[in-house]
Amino acid sequence: MALNIMLQGTMSNAGKSLLAAALCRIFRQDGYHVAPFKSQNMALNSFITKDSGEMGRAQVVQAEACGLEPDVRMNPILLKPTTDVGSQVIVNGQVRGNMRAMEYYAKKREFLPDVMRAYESLAAENDVIVIEGAGSPAEINLKQDDFVNMGLAKLVDAPVLLIGDIDRGGVFAQLFGTIALLEPDERARVKGTIINKFRGDRTILEPGLRQLEALCGVPVAGVVPYAQVDIDDEDSLSARFTRNTARKLLDVAVIRLPRISNFTDFSPFERYENVSLRYIESVRELGAPDLILLPGTKSTIADLQWLRESGLEAAILKEAARGTLIFGVCGGYQMLGRSVCDPDGVEAAGVTELRGLGLLPVDTVFHGQKVQRQTSGKFSGISGMLANLSGLSYEGYEIHMGRSEQALPPLIGSGNVYGSYVHGIFDAPGIADAVLTAVCRMRGLDPAALGAFDLRKYKERQYDLLADTVRAGLNMDFVYRVLRREA
Repeated sequence: MALNIMLQGTMSNAGKSLLAAALCRIFRQDGYHVAPFKSQNMALNSFITKDSGEMGRAQVVQAEACGLEPDVRMNPILLKPTTDVGSQVIVNGQVRGNMRAMEYYAKKREFLPDVMRAYESLAAENDVIVIEGAGSPAEINLKQDDFVNMGLAKLVDAPVLLIGDIDRGGVFAQLFGTIALLEPDERARVKGTIINKFRGDRTILEPGLRQLEALCGVPVAGVVPYAQVDIDDEDSLSARFTRNTARKLLDVAVIRLPRISNFTDFSPFERYENVSLRYIESVRELGAPDLILLPGTKSTIADLQWLRESGLEAAILKEAARGTLIFGVCGGYQMLGRSVCDPDGVEAAGVTELRGLGLLPVDTVFHGQKVQRQTSGKFSGISGMLANLSGLSYEGYEIHMGRSEQALPPLIGSGNVYGSYVHGIFDAPGIADAVLTAVCRMRGLDPAALGAFDLRKYKERQYDLLADTVRAGLNMDFVYRVLRREA
């Protein structure tokens, strides 16, 4: 059975996911077979595995850091918020239905056997399991029936490292306050603390670190610098959404829908030196981009209403009329069609039918059965601005409730408006290059000025850079003693 170590945080977005990915990479570099595990994740940014299961994107990133194929056992429960008080519940990669928060908490113990089977099968196949908690273990209103933080740590007998985010301020209070709210047996599981996202001179922290150790009764396992790495974020707290990006040679605007999902579809465009990728949510911010991207969404109808009421629909139609390239993925693609219908209330948006932007000849109807599958192939017969995609290979995954008439993957469209159900469509070699080359030709620019890169090699370098940064910040001798139950 594998050794394990668990990372918990003082709050959401303390950096658990990236630090877990870093430890996955470090253990792999050191010769171990390692796998990630998070019993329950709440996120709209998800992924479809080769066997058509759905899982959280953070565990996909961690699997990549381990050199493993993503597997739903790494994230047996995924909650995808549909409203402020409800989520779609996905267990072992398959939808179990929509539940209000109270309904889920009343039933969650029923899912514990699924969690334990997933963990035990992974543990039987690997040397090390890196476990990620969720939120904070000190959320005392949620401790009953917990199997995400300390509840899971007890079930799998995992030692815990507690992470605090110094970038938000108050890190000493975060860490000490969290430990103070734990039960005695839970405090005994915390073997060390980690101060994450530090900017500055560590020597200034030293007096505080010693006092923190005295107060908490455990060592500070490390001070990790704010990592300057380009690795996919998972949720809407992503810094991408608040980043002020100056417009470059080519300007790409992503519509930041209120219920945006799988925004990492567009990450490849960020890696060109002379391309700006901006997330915008108003007509004023839109300006006159060279390419407009409509992303996926957990609620196509509600976000289409928002697009209309915000004035962005009219602005997008104006840009389409003047020849700007428009590309929609999944929910964004559905919005570009003639109509969106939800006769059975699948999306719970309170509207049964809404007209689309009318830029693509498709009509979408929502059904209770979700489409979730990986897909790959070769583009053919593409006309219009993106005719240069013909002959290129693509791969990705589909995850949607709606079915669009006349919509055959991977891509439909002509002229300057296109849509696809395939998430990750821009990741395959040459696809993003071809799209940007088409835009350059329209503007009379030399595509060579954009620069190019190998995405897979780039991602591997980023994982190694993350591992180097975290290895330098942590006391890895201590971490290994914790892993081996020597501390």
